[in-house]
Amino acid sequence: MLFLPLFLFLSLLLLPLLFLILFLIFLILSLLLLLLLSLLLPPFLLLLLLLLFLFLLLFLLLSLLLPLLLLFLLSLLLPQ
Repeated sequence: MLFLPLFLFLSLLLLPLLFLILFLIFLILSLLLLLLLSLLLPPFLLLLLLLLFLFLLLFLLLSLLLPLLLLFLLSLLLPQ
C-alpha cells in the first residue's frame, strides 16, 4: 500500500515524457515524408498537406499538454 502513491506519481510523471518522445518521432517522420512528397506533388497539394500536418501537430501538442494539465489540477485538489 505504501508504494501506490509513488507508483501513481511516477506514472503521471512518465506519461507526458512518453507523449513527448512519441511526438518527436512523429514530427521527424512526418517532416521526412513532407520532404519526399514535395519532390513529387504540385504546390497546391503540398500546401493542403502542410495544413493537415499543422493541424495534426496542434492536436498532438494538446494531447501532450493534457496529462500535465490533469496532473496540475490533481495537485490542486489534493490536500496539502
